[in-house]
Amino acid sequence: MAIATNFTSILSKDWEINFLQCYPNGYLKYTDLCNILQLTAAVHAELGGISFSDMQLHHQAWVLSRMRVEIKRLPKWRDIITVKTWINSLENSRSIRCLELYIGNEKIAGCETFWAVFNTQTRRPENLALPHEHFVKYPDDKATEIQFSKIDTTIDKSFVTEKTIYLSDLDIVNHANSVKYLEWCLDYVEPKLLLNKGLESFEMNYLKEVSHNETISIESSNSESPMIFTVSFADKTCFALQLNWK
Repeated sequence: MAIATNFTSILSKDWEINFLQCYPNGYLKYTDLCNILQLTAAVHAELGGISFSDMQLHHQAWVLSRMRVEIKRLPKWRDIITVKTWINSLENSRSIRCLELYIGNEKIAGCETFWAVFNTQTRRPENLALPHEHFVKYPDDKATEIQFSKIDTTIDKSFVTEKTIYLSDLDIVNHANSVKYLEWCLDYVEPKLLLNKGLESFEMNYLKEVSHNETISIESSNSESPMIFTVSFADKTCFALQLNWK
């Protein structure tokens, strides 16, 4: 485990929004917003010596369990954004990481994420095998107004579609990447709702991994306020998404 000489417990990293990350209206896609947030978290873990490569020495990886994103406004093509991140808590097998997105001094989005340490051989959670005392924890510093929560999946829902998991859906942990679930669901949202930048916040619960060649079922709530999607495999809910509109 190598800790970078420029490691700090709070990281700020700049990103430039490119056209591949944008909707036809020129604004950042919600999926790419999540990609940028997760990439920033990965950079911070790399600098602090608790990255995927470091953890693989113990057959471990970070996997996302819950995520809440609150949006004031979206950045657009060519904007330079700054993502600030820190660890709120890290104990045993669980960690809460906060992230904020800025343009200049203006905060335009906040995110709270809940991660679990996952053994990539047993596919089970376990305590982090690496030291992390060099990370200062900030338990009183929040990035969102509301904390992530458990999404109610018992509401009335209707079948949307089935999908087979392909190689393009997988990530380095050999399961469907967390952002893919969001992408699958948003494909079945009325485009005007997304293009009008009407999403005030969204929340995701990851309950069970899905793997290559499995066929999942997507359902959505019969109510639009909030709008809830679920992804299921073998009659078990694997993922839940809640969309909160302005």
